[in-house]
Amino acid sequence: MARIVMKFGGTSMAGMERIRNVAARVKHVVSQGHEVAVVVSAMAGETDRLVGFCKEASALYDPAEYDVVVAAGEQITSGLLAMTLKAMDVDARSWLGWQLPIRTIEAHAKARVSDIDTLDLLASMRSGTVAVIPGFQGMMADGRVSTLGRGGSDTSAVAVAAAIKADRCDIYTDVDGVYTTDPRIVARARKLDLVTYEEMLELASVGAKVLQTRSVGLAMKEGVVVQVLSSFDDPTQDDLPGTLIVSDVELEAKLKEDKMERQLITGIAHDKNEAKIIVTRVPDKPGAVANIFVPLADAAINVDMIIQNDSKDNEETDVTFTVPRADLARSVDILEANKDAIGFRRIITDTEVAKISVVGVGMRSHAGVAATMFKTLADRGINIEAISTSEIKVSVLIDEDETELAVRVLHTAYGLDAPMA
Repeated sequence: MARIVMKFGGTSMAGMERIRNVAARVKHVVSQGHEVAVVVSAMAGETDRLVGFCKEASALYDPAEYDVVVAAGEQITSGLLAMTLKAMDVDARSWLGWQLPIRTIEAHAKARVSDIDTLDLLASMRSGTVAVIPGFQGMMADGRVSTLGRGGSDTSAVAVAAAIKADRCDIYTDVDGVYTTDPRIVARARKLDLVTYEEMLELASVGAKVLQTRSVGLAMKEGVVVQVLSSFDDPTQDDLPGTLIVSDVELEAKLKEDKMERQLITGIAHDKNEAKIIVTRVPDKPGAVANIFVPLADAAINVDMIIQNDSKDNEETDVTFTVPRADLARSVDILEANKDAIGFRRIITDTEVAKISVVGVGMRSHAGVAATMFKTLADRGINIEAISTSEIKVSVLIDEDETELAVRVLHTAYGLDAPMA
């Protein structure tokens, strides 16, 4: 008998027919004698609909009230799944974020899980009751509902798995594993059997939609075994041909066992949810850049690529950076509020950009990865607007209209295309 957390995304919960399919899958796992907790997302499109209402109410909405609105989606699906399981003669109950509770800290709409009270939850699971938990939501110290940011149900699932010391955390999505890139863009993308925590963390952070970044980081920190699976396979299938997220040591052991070499590049990711901000004619003096980024950090806005142009006269410079597109309006508002302290002339924004990234632990020991990327894009006439790197990642900012072309040519350039059938 194992203790398993099963997480189902929005496409898996999109309507009663799919909820019944999820319930059948959960029932099959329970019938094998396992203790099961299920974490659910809102129905596909529901969170976007609720966010739309928030934006209609106020362009600069109160994040605390935003949480009240958007947390409703997961509450609905958790109740519906618990009802459906009971109708299938599976004992189940829903646990809302404040009922466990899942305690959170930091900012509303981007809260972080601090701890989860599992005493009652574990007692219920040991009695054979399936716990159905709404993902994405928790409770602040003052008792107010909080949410963990878009894709936060993945983090909820991993946090619950860590708290109850689950043997495995299965993440069910609309794809059957982690691919070398989005198979909707590249038909010859390959499914990966194993991906390291570090690689998955980078892929998630640069736009791969399979797992949320914080969920991977938490899994790596807590040693949670994560498996990515399709929710549309046969619900009674015992062989689970998904992708396992493992440690670097485990991957090396597997490659040695199979007598295989590590792939130089693991995957290509793209992200169209970027916005570029140019702050023009900033005084070129110590502290000027801090005056830009400290207020943004205080507002919990993540800044990604940063470029500071060399000033010709050593008096003024332009600073370019990217933020999540959803944070653009707030970012501009914060910068305008601090205009006197920063001393800039004007702000230029651009939302028609995309970030393309190549990721792979193998690049640590191989030169030329960035050069291949730049030459491949140049050969197709794709202009690079910004660059950022890490030890196992190279990212570039390009025109949004060239996203699909860039992904395809890079996937081929790095030898990731699956063989022709």
